Amino acid sequence: MENDSDSLVVNDLLSIPRAELDVRASRSGGPGGQHVNTSSTRVEVLWNVAKSGVLFGDQRALLLNALRTRLSAAGEIRVVASDTRSQLRNRTLAEKRLAEIVRRALIVKKARKKTRPTRGAVERRLEEKRAHSKRKHDRKEQGDD
Repeated sequence: MENDSDSLVVNDLLSIPRAELDVRASRSGGPGGQHVNTSSTRVEVLWNVAKSGVLFGDQRALLLNALRTRLSAAGEIRVVASDTRSQLRNRTLAEKRLAEIVRRALIVKKARKKTRPTRGAVERRLEEKRAHSKRKHDRKEQGDD
């Protein structure tokens, strides 16, 4: 998709329209003195993965599965930023975090290929077991005298 200011670019194949993002500002704790008590600098960005119009079927399924622990009952992912005293910078940070979370969730992990130990490895393991057993057996016989 295009890289314009009306969308949050996740990767080459996916951009989230800013119209689909629900942005809320609230008062933030942390540094800032009296400024903190009067300014709504904490930013919360919500995106409904389940109802998004920009996702293909397989992308939606992949995201719903990968982010299942982070999603609300309604299928929304929530990212919060209150790092700075600026609402604009916090919004930018929250959007970047959302894009990174979605980007990582879209990566399909390679399936693990089952492997078998080599014959030599099996023989070494069994020989080691026999040696350990013999050592303990020899100790037992010495203690009976």
